[in-house]
Amino acid sequence: MATAHAPQRRRGVLLLLLVAAARGGAARPPASAAAPGRYRAVFNFGDSLVDAGNLVTDGIPDYLATARLPYGQTYFGYPTGRCSDGRLVVDFIAQEFGLPFLPPSKAKNASFAQGANFAITGATALDTEFFQKRGLGKTVWNSGSLFTQIQWLRDLKPSLCNSEIPECKEFFAKCLFIVGEFGGNDYNAPLFAGKDLKEAYKLMPHVIQGISDGVEQLIAEGAKDLIVPGVMPLGCFPVYLTMYTDPKEGHGSRTGCLKRFNTFSWVHNAMLKRALEKLCAKHPGARIMYGDYFTPVIQFILQPEKFGFYKQLPRACCGAPGRGPYNFNLTAKCGEPGASACADPTSHWSWDGIHLTEAAYGHIARGWLHGPFGDQPIVQSS
Repeated sequence: MATAHAPQRRRGVLLLLLVAAARGGAARPPASAAAPGRYRAVFNFGDSLVDAGNLVTDGIPDYLATARLPYGQTYFGYPTGRCSDGRLVVDFIAQEFGLPFLPPSKAKNASFAQGANFAITGATALDTEFFQKRGLGKTVWNSGSLFTQIQWLRDLKPSLCNSEIPECKEFFAKCLFIVGEFGGNDYNAPLFAGKDLKEAYKLMPHVIQGISDGVEQLIAEGAKDLIVPGVMPLGCFPVYLTMYTDPKEGHGSRTGCLKRFNTFSWVHNAMLKRALEKLCAKHPGARIMYGDYFTPVIQFILQPEKFGFYKQLPRACCGAPGRGPYNFNLTAKCGEPGASACADPTSHWSWDGIHLTEAAYGHIARGWLHGPFGDQPIVQSS
């Protein structure tokens, strides 16, 4: 599985996963007329796909690539801690309901009355100890697992509501909880350690159970509306396409993606959906929705013109030439010397080879809110 110079490549990939930078507070966007007031607040959990700056609220290390432009260039004009050129799915969802961008939960002097973003780059569904027991501690950089993030919510509760009476449950019942994506970093632990994909498959039941347990903990806190996203098609991302260049690797004839990695992602999502169905039956008072990241990314590749993207093989907007045509180079990642951003990020779905562009996140958010990306839209017609 490991390619030549694998240790160097794995270190580079891990650094990419760790990058995030913040240099701005939560901005209040104009309220959308689509569904204002539908929720009193939004609480978001996850990893770098939805991290708005929790990793760097205590300062911005100079070596982090996303501490520099072009991260944040499209919407904010400066890096904000988001691993994209602009807004994320959670930002579009907040705007839909006329809410401010959710402040990172670790932000100083922030108001969390209308929600908080607990997501942090590198997060996993499972706690660090799980990986350490399996000899994977060195390849997991876990800055806040799902359960750690839920504890952060509990720590924040006294500033939100009176937890001694039913006030908190009544408040949370009127909020939206976004739980993930979780799983990507869990599976990267064995993959970036040079192990075969079958080792990642062994983790899958534990990851699914961890996500399920996390959802139940939030329901116990009073959550009624929750959306739980699946994972993206890993085989379509330039980081994996660059890592796994063996000619024997099977690529999709239409997508150019690594077929066995996409199958792996599909299996995770199928297992997650079954777990959510069981939770729906167990908790009939809760509305538990599945958020689809997989289908839209495949559509971005197969039907790019439908979304305003260029028709091309998976290719990072921001990066540098490397192995293959993916514009991804572990020695010149986005934000580092030698890398540059494409002229028009709105024409690409992949931002830096592992995260998406604002344009892509916007399409996904609309699909979650109104359909068709999920088992039911967040916004229900009255």
